[in-house]
Amino acid sequence: MDHLDGNVLAGPLGAVLAFEPTTAEGQCRGCGDVAVLAQAVVYGQPMGFVLRCRVCDDVLMVVVERDGRASVNVRGMRWVAGRDRLDPISGIEGR
Repeated sequence: MDHLDGNVLAGPLGAVLAFEPTTAEGQCRGCGDVAVLAQAVVYGQPMGFVLRCRVCDDVLMVVVERDGRASVNVRGMRWVAGRDRLDPISGIEGR
């Protein structure tokens, strides 16, 4: 199956998070790699996305879109931290 990079998550995760998702940094629970989400390996599914670690291929995050809502499971990450805050109304980055 072909994969995408983490930049594809800007839309789905931007609607859920208060920070720019592609510049957010996280740590893999499996191998401890720390990277920005844009560097994750992403597989698109009919209802959402599966993010995998660029180093060990463990599942980091699952994003499911259904009925106009997004659900995010980050069980494969130790932590995730945003760098650039998004304006809640416009969705534009603000520091």
